[in-house]
Amino acid sequence: MSFYMVARRISHHAWNECMKEGGTLKRALCSVSSINCETRSQASMAKPVSIEVWNPNGKYRVISTKPMPGTRWIRLLTDQDCRVEICTQKKTILSVEDILALIGDKCDGVIGQLTEDWGEVLFSGLSRAGGRAFSNMAVGYNNVDVNAANKYGVAVGNTPGVLTETTAELAASLSLSASRRIVEADEFMRAGLYDGWLPHLFVGNLLKGQTVGVIGAGRIGSAYARMMIEGFKMNLIYYDLYQATRLEKFVTAYGEFLKSSGEQPVTWKRAATMEEVLREADLISLHPVLDKTTYHLINKERLSIMKKEAILVNCSRGPVVDEVALVEHLKENPMFRVGLDVFEDEPYMKPGLADMKNAIVVPHIASASKWTREGMATLAALNVLGKIKGYPVWSDPNRVEPFLNENSPPPAASPSIVNAKALGLTASKL
Repeated sequence: MSFYMVARRISHHAWNECMKEGGTLKRALCSVSSINCETRSQASMAKPVSIEVWNPNGKYRVISTKPMPGTRWIRLLTDQDCRVEICTQKKTILSVEDILALIGDKCDGVIGQLTEDWGEVLFSGLSRAGGRAFSNMAVGYNNVDVNAANKYGVAVGNTPGVLTETTAELAASLSLSASRRIVEADEFMRAGLYDGWLPHLFVGNLLKGQTVGVIGAGRIGSAYARMMIEGFKMNLIYYDLYQATRLEKFVTAYGEFLKSSGEQPVTWKRAATMEEVLREADLISLHPVLDKTTYHLINKERLSIMKKEAILVNCSRGPVVDEVALVEHLKENPMFRVGLDVFEDEPYMKPGLADMKNAIVVPHIASASKWTREGMATLAALNVLGKIKGYPVWSDPNRVEPFLNENSPPPAASPSIVNAKALGLTASKL
């Protein structure tokens, strides 16, 4: 069967030892215990890594460093003669040594995670094992040394086009939760402190008619802006290096609709500077890319020019915000509130942040809807499969719907390879 799972967890080293001796699948499974004991006694060998195997007789060996949501991504690989090994090690973040042990002596491709350090060591190890494909299960790839991947001829995939609405929804959720102090009120109730209605109990901010500021009006920033404008009739001020023409047209059209209905129309403004957004907006959501120019984009000086009762939301990248400066600002301005999904030194928070009642902190869950996470797994798997099979690269990685349709086979292409140009990969004409 093409979609077959060995319902056991075995070490990669154990499997290799059995195969070197010409062992069968049955022999490999029966030999696991004794080989694991042997490897534990040999300090020079890598620590065994627990795995789950699908389609053990597949021609191509693909590693996933983490179990991923859904099973479609597995089926797409096994149907194309791939042996899929999923690391089940009880460890949140795998080390470079762990991943090298997974790669072993023969590996055609790896699906990895944003938390892993993919640099010279791993790409050289993957190349030695015959691998030419790696894909992050993420749209970002700050954890990847693309130059090192280019050096070893490894295609680097990512998963854009599937996270937009889900991430924007989380930013909107944090915005509403912070404005109405939902988390504080929930903790108050659970602690048994509520003994009756009071005029000043958890008074928050009204969003309707206020100004939402967006820094970075790309796909996610624009989707978030539309939610806040259409949902709460907020006015928009945004800063971006490029004009968000579609977003501007939407706000204009929605404003005309409200006016025709006898309501106050919403407005938009493209700010000349980011500081203009910070000074004027009541609610600011951050959606920039992370690079040298956006590191600590929000610092002590920029926090100081924001309104004292402003709300700041970050679902982009942790280092965009100087977290130490933020903690001090939250202490000095108790009515200033923040909603954070990402952190400067993940998985850690800077000292004092966890104690701030005016901060809502969630563990990097912006993409955590079932549809999105399963879609990310599918795109990551198809990036690797596409390189293994010699497929071209999809022409528009932001329009990946054909890959996500479960009722039809995906296109014969890699959805998104970030270094396709550097490697001279062919673009799809589909």
